[in-house]
Amino acid sequence: MAGKRRPVSTRLIPFVYSFSFIRGRQVKRQPSPTGRQKESIMTTAPSITNEPFGKLETTQVYSADQVDAAARELLAQLTLDEKIKMMSGDAPFWPGMLDMMGGGYNEHVWVAGAVPRLGIPGVRFTDGPRGVILQGATTFPVSMARGASWDPDLEEKIGDVIGREMRALGANHFGGICINLMSHPAWGRAQETYGEDPQHLGEFGAALTRGVQKHVMACSKHYALNSMENARFSVDVTIDMRTLHEIYLPHFKRTVDAGVASVMSSYNSMNGEWCGQNKALLTDILKDEMGFEGFVLTDFIFGMRDSKKAALAGQDLEMPFAMIHNRDLKALVEAGEVPMERIDDAALRLLKQQIRFATGHNPQDYGPEVVGCEAHRTLAREAAVKSIVLLKNEGNLLPLKDVKRLAVIGKLAAKPNTGDGGSSNTRPAYVITPLEGLREALGPDVIIAYDDGSDPARAAQVAQGAEAVVLVVGYTDKDEGEYIAPDM
Repeated sequence: MAGKRRPVSTRLIPFVYSFSFIRGRQVKRQPSPTGRQKESIMTTAPSITNEPFGKLETTQVYSADQVDAAARELLAQLTLDEKIKMMSGDAPFWPGMLDMMGGGYNEHVWVAGAVPRLGIPGVRFTDGPRGVILQGATTFPVSMARGASWDPDLEEKIGDVIGREMRALGANHFGGICINLMSHPAWGRAQETYGEDPQHLGEFGAALTRGVQKHVMACSKHYALNSMENARFSVDVTIDMRTLHEIYLPHFKRTVDAGVASVMSSYNSMNGEWCGQNKALLTDILKDEMGFEGFVLTDFIFGMRDSKKAALAGQDLEMPFAMIHNRDLKALVEAGEVPMERIDDAALRLLKQQIRFATGHNPQDYGPEVVGCEAHRTLAREAAVKSIVLLKNEGNLLPLKDVKRLAVIGKLAAKPNTGDGGSSNTRPAYVITPLEGLREALGPDVIIAYDDGSDPARAAQVAQGAEAVVLVVGYTDKDEGEYIAPDM
């Protein structure tokens, strides 16, 4: 509207509409895929089933002692090869990469450590922080918006829906408890976390954990000090122990206290060692000091660099493909460089969490009808309402009253905007844009003029003919998102 005076009677209502995007990851130092590997891409996509815990599922409720006994019984039957297999993703590297880069990340679960011989389903991972990213699941407001509701009880209800739908879609492991402390608003994944205060992050992360874990395993991430994008694969964060414990770890401790099944290590390094193979972080602090009894998994693809260091540091699962552990770990064990006790510990941790969440549930409760159902959509609307932050309401502008001519400005007003290409990319059955919603809510008695805002002069002309203006602004993948350097 620059250069033109807006009539006094025209009222402006800004509406912020945002999402994030993850670009495809490329990896060096791997042999190129053969034609046969390309043809085998479909083998990386498991079939959808409402029994994601396989033969471990039972309606019987197990005590902690029963879970431990069942896990140890299975552990005793595993061969060394099977134990090591449990510590890696199932998909071979190149078929998995081709699948993921072709959109598979959001199309099916990612399995790690399945042992069909013993009925062990493995970790069946999917994302994300604003709802299950598989087809048809309910989309919720982003975590940053939900954090603005200051309502942990509501967040636990959202977690309950996410967990229920996830199990119905064949997953058993939720990767969406993102509780990184935001230190700069330009961080590409700011929308995936709740805010910038450890207490706030911890309460919401614990609430989401409680809700999700009524049905499936949850994962809090990215542990730790992961609040940057451009250098996240190379930055070494130098930090003293007091700052680490007082600012960057309390929220992770809160999810551990809430019983979170797993913790994902971050890409960056801390005090000279990669977080995915950092003994001080993974064993000394997380497992020993915090008393974490679940399993640790890497962030995808670049999450660890050295099999021996990672195993000895307490890394339990390399995701999402058969990569470094698959190549090196058996030889390290046979050479005595990695003790068998460490392998048994990792396998036992993975088994205990799978058995813990396989028991006490009726598969009949997770039919396809629960996915994206009306009750879940109603909760998503409640979350959206409670997430709205009204900065000003001068002259009691809102709610709109007696408006007969409304201008809606901004390309995002007419654009479906439900997530990025990765962790928060949801795929609901349908999307109602802000423009469609306004037209439906206001009805035929209100004339709505729309302009995408690409020409400011034209948009100003549209606005001048209206009694009120709704300006829809926000980010697309061109503005924010998970950053992958071009030379990766």
